[in-house]
Amino acid sequence: MSAPAVARPTAPRGAAGAVRPVSFATLTLVEWRKQLDTRAGRWLLVTIGVVTAAVLAIMAIVDGGNHSFEAFLVGTSTPMLLLLPIVGVLAATSEWSQRTALVTFALEPRRTRVGLAKLVSAVASGVAFYLAAVALAALAHLAVVVLRDADAAWSLDLGTAAGLLLLVVLFMAQGIGFGLVLLNTPAAIVTLLVLPTVFSIVGSLIPGVVDALPWIDLSSASTPLVMGEAPDGEEWARIATASLIWVVAPVVGGLVRVARREVKSA
Repeated sequence: MSAPAVARPTAPRGAAGAVRPVSFATLTLVEWRKQLDTRAGRWLLVTIGVVTAAVLAIMAIVDGGNHSFEAFLVGTSTPMLLLLPIVGVLAATSEWSQRTALVTFALEPRRTRVGLAKLVSAVASGVAFYLAAVALAALAHLAVVVLRDADAAWSLDLGTAAGLLLLVVLFMAQGIGFGLVLLNTPAAIVTLLVLPTVFSIVGSLIPGVVDALPWIDLSSASTPLVMGEAPDGEEWARIATASLIWVVAPVVGGLVRVARREVKSA
C-alpha cells in the first residue's frame, strides 16, 4: 500500500522568498529625498536662493541692468558652484551623521549601490538646479529689458552653458566624494572648502609646482569655464586631469571606504 501523497506548502504572497531586491531607481529616489529631508539641507537651499536673489538684484542695479542673458546665467550659476557641493556632502554623510547606517545597509546590504545612488541623485539635483538657474537668468534679463529699458542681449554661447553645467556636475560629485571619504559632515565641509584653496596657494609658492598647477588644481583648470570661455584641447586635458584627482579619486576612495567600514548601532 503506497503512502498518501503529501501536499507541498506554497509560499504565501509577500514571503521572504518572493521579496524583490530594492531597485537602483528606488535607491536613487530615496537618496534624492534625503537631500531635502534634513533641516541643514533645506536651509542650505534657502541660502542659495537668497544669495542668488541678491546677485540678481545687484546686477539689475549696476549699469542700469545692461547685462546680457549670458552674464545673468553666470550670476545665477556662481552661488550654486560655491554652495551646492555642500549639499552633496550632506547627502553622502547622512547615514553616519544621523546614525541610520545600520538601517540603510540592513535594507540594502550592497553598500556600493547606495553610494552610487547618492552620486546619481546628487548629479541629477545639480542638473535640475542648473536648469532653474537658466530660467531665473532668463526672467531676470527679461525683467530689466521691460522694467529698466535695458538692451536686449539674448545670445548665449553653447560652450559657456555646457561648461557651467559641467562644473555644477563636477562640484556636486566632488561633494559626494569628500563626504564618502571622510564620513563626517563638519570635517568633509571644511576639507572641501579649505583644502583646494590651501593646495592652490601652497602650490603657487613652490617653483617646481607652478607650471604643473593648472594640471592638478581643479580651480585653476576650470578657470576658462568660469570665465565663460571655450577651452582648447590642452585646457580640456587639464580639466580632465584635475577632475581625476579632485573628483574621481575621492568618489572611488569613498565607495571603497563605505564598503569596508564597520557599521555600529550607536
